[in-house]
Amino acid sequence: MQKENFRILIVDDEKSFLLLLSKIVGDAGYTVKIFTDPEDALKAVDSYLPDLIITDLKMPKMDGVHLMEEIKSRKTDTDFIMITAFATVDTAVSAMKKGASDYITKPLKDPEQLRIAVSKIYEKRRISEENKILKSEAFHGMPPVDIIFAGMERILKEINDVAPTDATVMLHGETGTGKSLIAKIIHTISGREGLFVDINCAAIPENLLESELFGYEKGAFTGALSQKKGKLELAGDGTIFLDEVSEMSIALQAKFLKVLQDKIFERLGSLNTIKTNARVIAATNRDLKSLVEEKKFREDLYYRLNVFPIYIPPLRDRKKHIPDIANYLVKVISARIGRDAKIIPEDEMEKLLNYSWPGNVRELENVIERGVIVSRDNYLTLLDLEPSKPEVIGIKKLDGDLKTIEKLAIEDALSKTSGNRKKAAEILGISLRTLQYKIKEYGL
Repeated sequence: MQKENFRILIVDDEKSFLLLLSKIVGDAGYTVKIFTDPEDALKAVDSYLPDLIITDLKMPKMDGVHLMEEIKSRKTDTDFIMITAFATVDTAVSAMKKGASDYITKPLKDPEQLRIAVSKIYEKRRISEENKILKSEAFHGMPPVDIIFAGMERILKEINDVAPTDATVMLHGETGTGKSLIAKIIHTISGREGLFVDINCAAIPENLLESELFGYEKGAFTGALSQKKGKLELAGDGTIFLDEVSEMSIALQAKFLKVLQDKIFERLGSLNTIKTNARVIAATNRDLKSLVEEKKFREDLYYRLNVFPIYIPPLRDRKKHIPDIANYLVKVISARIGRDAKIIPEDEMEKLLNYSWPGNVRELENVIERGVIVSRDNYLTLLDLEPSKPEVIGIKKLDGDLKTIEKLAIEDALSKTSGNRKKAAEILGISLRTLQYKIKEYGL
């Protein structure tokens, strides 16, 4: 969260003091609205959605505590700083017991007192939002550059070229090739101050994706009991990563096109526009040009997203680098689960080199992890790689029409993954959303 995105509303019936507070807070870089009438301030809350309200404790029509209780009853998470001319412990404690975060006294002897109080609340909210994003990403650090980009030196150069710019990046590559990791690397070396926020367009139901992306106001739809910021807004001046962007509906594509063109958006249920400076990185494992021709993806959005395309090769095209990647994964995974690092014997390495890796690096990591878990001596024992081969799920062995083969393949993949749809989709080489659609179509 940047300071200019931190909205403050100030209420005080003494206009001169109100203007003084506004100047102190505004000069610190925050966005400010002021009111002399608490009833007018209350009406503005639903549209302005302040992060912090600074209000006088004693005012005609409505006192500060009443105003705070009224706003908190709407289930907002707004913070409050109370202003009081009665600098007693009792009035301050009473207000803070009812929900105020801090208080200041007037006349204000030192402007720094207000700046510090506001800064504490701003930092608390910024860290809270950042922690939510980091937890959702489950980010565990990045492997060494020579491992990530083994056999992909060209891509490393492209990343270094584009990262410092504001250009929109499109990552093309099969499932499991590391598109999300590369997006994080672009963000990390870009020097952007905001957060890296990702959203998987295939993993979120179509009717919820828009609210996840743009956020919503209280009452925007059934169940919207309070205002929620979307991931685009949480990214601030950072990066929004749209994984599997091909699964975005045509209607939502039109709305996101506006974001790329005008750098503005609205939360669901609001007419107020919000500016965004977030850098957009998108990724797909599908042929977007074909989807454009089939009228399943907007051509104008395709060109807006594909400003700087990066094509990530599959693992089968980097086979000579598999030993280095595998040995690195053995060390990392062994340390993570508390085992001694294993040696990969020649015959087991031969299995890795001869396999087609439809799930790419992600599948290799899963295979190595299973091997580390089951190995009991100094040498890595790999489990059978067959479950990920297309012929095992029956595609080459079945007779019948295409729909019958497809249905049986899906059933087999779901059986082998104990019903885990995400893993089944990876085995089948399709998106999670496509798999969910097929499951519904075939009544599985």
